[in-house]
Amino acid sequence: MLLRRLLILLALSAAAPATAQDLTGHGGPVRALAVLGPRLASAGFDQAIILWNPATGRAERVIRWHQGAVNTLVALPDGRLASAGEDARIAIWGEGEAPALLLEGHSEPVAGLAARPGFLASAAWDGTVRLWDLATGTARVMEGHQGNVNAVAFQGEALFSAGQDGTLRRWDADGTPATLAEFGFPQNALLALPDGSLATAGVDGTVHLVQPDGTQRALHAGPRPVVALAASPDGRNIAVAIIGGGVALYDVASGRLRHRLDGPGLPVWSLLFAADGRTLWTGGQDRRVRRWDAANARPLGPLAPEAEEALPAGLDRKGAEVWRACQACHALRPDQGPMAGPHLHQLFGRRMGSVPGYAYSERLAQGDIIWTPETVADLFTRGPDIVTPGTRMPVQRVGNAEEMAALLRFLEQATR
Repeated sequence: MLLRRLLILLALSAAAPATAQDLTGHGGPVRALAVLGPRLASAGFDQAIILWNPATGRAERVIRWHQGAVNTLVALPDGRLASAGEDARIAIWGEGEAPALLLEGHSEPVAGLAARPGFLASAAWDGTVRLWDLATGTARVMEGHQGNVNAVAFQGEALFSAGQDGTLRRWDADGTPATLAEFGFPQNALLALPDGSLATAGVDGTVHLVQPDGTQRALHAGPRPVVALAASPDGRNIAVAIIGGGVALYDVASGRLRHRLDGPGLPVWSLLFAADGRTLWTGGQDRRVRRWDAANARPLGPLAPEAEEALPAGLDRKGAEVWRACQACHALRPDQGPMAGPHLHQLFGRRMGSVPGYAYSERLAQGDIIWTPETVADLFTRGPDIVTPGTRMPVQRVGNAEEMAALLRFLEQATR
């Protein structure tokens, strides 16, 4: 009898489906997610797009084409995928290794995409919104925002955008903008909800629910900037990613906070509900795509710890802490796979723009700087936007002298 029970248990174990796992494969933070039929698409700072089989947790296709971080993905109604990012190019993907359609015209990074049958809208840091006719590949250029445009959304056939100037704008068929709302703070994310309203959020940590007539209701997510929004397919729930502060799930009708996701992977850069509304996907700083039960905010399957780069013993401890801000885009060794930035192995004494196989921006490819402790210190004192204007490197500075010294000690030790 005991043997029979053991055999039954073994048979049941063999027949049981595999436990849901995190999706691992990106070499940098995961910036964008999209549902593409039965597959999930993800993209990020490592310049890669990965198409996953969520049932198996395996990558079915990896696309490396963009020359810069991929900021945004959207599934088209015809089943294809659109991607765009730092290189200012928009690619439409079929099954081939090259884009089925390439849309060029933006002069600065593309931050947001939205689709409706036959058309694609794009928002970019060149201050424009573009409405692309996918049959002809031509675009109507729409100007009106003051500064970066960060997000676009279709509500039916109507097109809306939100940007750095803190406005939510509606675009008429002839490209004329109308300001639907002004918030006074830069807006980072925009959603069209099934009830005809819009949700937009920005640096003040507030989610604004805006009706077509301009009336508003606010959800106060906290004091930190909101970097991403996602709505369940029925529009009843909104997921809000707050930089450095996790993910909150809100009931739209009541404005009540339902849950907060509790686990690693912060900050979260991208959010997406599955088509059935029961699973919430998140993409984060730790290079993983994680799945959560949208009903109770619990992880589906074992929650793996954050994937951090293993550092050799004996390195400057303070410098390693400062390095954490760099490791999202750079590796210390040449064998760690593709990332948003080049690896830093043997950094000091190396000429700028000289790592073989890395697609540098035009400015860094000039190679007119030799990296030394002094030139690296200058880069992070004055900032990449001053020292190497035109680079795709995010603007960041180290203003504390002790932290700068610790970072330089760390790099001298870790990049030999």
